[in-house]
Amino acid sequence: MASLQLRRESSMDQQESLRSPEAKLGMKVEDLWGVQEPKLSPNEKLNACFESIPVSAFPLAPQGIEIKSDASLAEAVQILAQNKILSAPVVDVNAPDDATWIDRYIGIVEFAGIAIWILQQSEPPSPRSPSSPSGTYFAVSINGMTSAVGLGTLGPEDASITSGDFFEALTSSKFYKNTKVRDISGTFRWAPFLALQKSNSFLTMLLLLSKYKMKSVPVVDLGDGKINNIITQSAVIHMLAECTGFHWFESWGTKKLLEIGLPTMSPKEIIKVHEDQPVLQAFKLMRKNRIGGVPVVESGGKKAIGNISLRDVQFLLTAPEIYRDYRSITAKNFLIAVKNYLEKHDKRSPMLSGTVTCKRDKTIKELIQTLDSEKIHRMYVVDDDGNLEGVITLRDIISRLVHEPHGYFGDFFDGVLPLPENCRV
Repeated sequence: MASLQLRRESSMDQQESLRSPEAKLGMKVEDLWGVQEPKLSPNEKLNACFESIPVSAFPLAPQGIEIKSDASLAEAVQILAQNKILSAPVVDVNAPDDATWIDRYIGIVEFAGIAIWILQQSEPPSPRSPSSPSGTYFAVSINGMTSAVGLGTLGPEDASITSGDFFEALTSSKFYKNTKVRDISGTFRWAPFLALQKSNSFLTMLLLLSKYKMKSVPVVDLGDGKINNIITQSAVIHMLAECTGFHWFESWGTKKLLEIGLPTMSPKEIIKVHEDQPVLQAFKLMRKNRIGGVPVVESGGKKAIGNISLRDVQFLLTAPEIYRDYRSITAKNFLIAVKNYLEKHDKRSPMLSGTVTCKRDKTIKELIQTLDSEKIHRMYVVDDDGNLEGVITLRDIISRLVHEPHGYFGDFFDGVLPLPENCRV
């Protein structure tokens, strides 16, 4: 009898060791879920569970990629692209070895900031700013533009703004090669960045990634003044995908999108770019509306033929030669050129999967599993005819998992910005 019990416990230990770190985390939530007050709603139970778990329990990111402040923009783009990441912390090369985290880093460089930099290069000098950067003047002379682009809409008639040789000329210029990461620090959202301590809760982290629109959250170690982990929206979605079968997840994940209010927008509110518009219009829309991607729709129609996201700006800088034969780089031409390029260099890229769509009757669990397996950041909701009805992002999903308790905001910011002793701020 004792031997049988030992074998059973040994089997359970083996099953536990085979679980992924994310699944083990899900089990921890399951244990907490079972001891919550019965009178609490499922959403209140989840809030309580996540408030009880420190972010130090979240699985560590596989790589701690950091970029030096004196690296060129070209080098930064290559590092982000090669490691298939959206952003990386920038280390101040002049910081002393014993610097605190807030003095060690100058910010986080991300494709969003690089996209803003590109847009600045495609805009002519403002009459009010005669001392415009040489890069802007360079871009204007390449395109022969005479009117400001700003954040207005670019139509098919503006094709010359993105002629096929523009990005090849830009990336081969001394200006591009000499531009340092620290030179675009003005595009960083935070200075240096909004960070969590290892003792902060999961709930705080999830609120940052949803309600407060952060795509990634660094976790700092106050002892050595360095980043201990970076938690992304994608990592959270992967964790949720690994939690299938747990009661807490199934009670939420089996609900249909309509039941939890997704998508949050109407068809008229969808921010999109038409296939015959310059590809820069897609990045302008993302910049103006602070979003991570837009669907490319057929001219005069409502069907999506593709998707352009902030990370795709890398293809304008790492392989500019693929557009050489185009008179203009429209959104459609961009998608075709990138697809042809990836078929030769990266056949596993999510961009080769085409536009991933779903119907409103899909469950949140099915949606999470698709987003995780396809390694994409948004899903387009369509009707029976394939017309766009809405967009669901990773942030939308996380925002339906937790809610901000009354009065939590103040406590949250008190703990999110740990100011070390003897720092310069």
